[in-house]
Amino acid sequence: MSTPTSASGTASLSRQRRLETMERNWRLFRKNRQALVGLSILIIASAVGILAPALVSNSSIDPAAATGIPNSAPSGHAWLGTDSFGRSVFALLLVGARVSLLVGLTATAGAVLIGATIGLVGGYYAGRRIDKVLSALTDMFLVIPWLVLAIVMAAILGPTLLNVIIVIAITSWAMTARLVRAQTLSVRALPFVERARALGANDWRIITRHILPNVFPVIFANAVLTVAVAILSETTLSILGLGDATAISWGRIIEEAFSGGAMANGYWWWIVPPGLAIISVTLAFTMCGYALDEILNPKLRKR
Repeated sequence: MSTPTSASGTASLSRQRRLETMERNWRLFRKNRQALVGLSILIIASAVGILAPALVSNSSIDPAAATGIPNSAPSGHAWLGTDSFGRSVFALLLVGARVSLLVGLTATAGAVLIGATIGLVGGYYAGRRIDKVLSALTDMFLVIPWLVLAIVMAAILGPTLLNVIIVIAITSWAMTARLVRAQTLSVRALPFVERARALGANDWRIITRHILPNVFPVIFANAVLTVAVAILSETTLSILGLGDATAISWGRIIEEAFSGGAMANGYWWWIVPPGLAIISVTLAFTMCGYALDEILNPKLRKR
């Protein structure tokens, strides 16, 4: 039987190994130029989103209080021009970063929580009835076109920011579940899991203390990639008129530009900046996600 001293020593050794692993992964991450470029973009976008309330006043984005010349081209007074209400597109872009990132991160958290839970349970109880039910549910969500399902759910729930987050989370968890289940199947067959089961550990302890820490790198890398998908999903729903009309996001700016005839009249400054912002951030998350996947997955790690 282990003594408190030996248990404390084991926990300390485990923490030390985790710190060493984190330091090694960080060194590998810093050597990846693609990852550093993506991380730099994300830091800038996050800073803009956090500081947006201090940089932009509510009156400057209020259609009723706008004082600029409607649909004016970029100038010294409006760096990225104005929209049909006379609001600065640059100010809208700053405010939109906050909402787009909030939706992307929150929806991803929900999707990863659902997918990781289903994947862990299905993988641990592989071959049993619960695994068959969860696998069938996962396959159903993978087969159904996400856009069709998202449109139907958004139309039923209503165009609010919370509902958009719920819709994206519910339609984005299946791939995470599939990846986590596959990883769980390989981890549960390792000797230390069998040893924990032989020592009398229950299923909850085995899953949370032994399997989850070893599956977490896959979950984390996939979560970073899912953020990009969530931001694109919010943009798509906003363009289709299913987003929150009271929240200014990059997708909402593009939707208002289309409704205001920006394409027909050549108001490129109303469409191009939010489009480039969406592309830059989604590309940054994708670059970081692939870099993390390469670092955390030994099979993909460059030698």
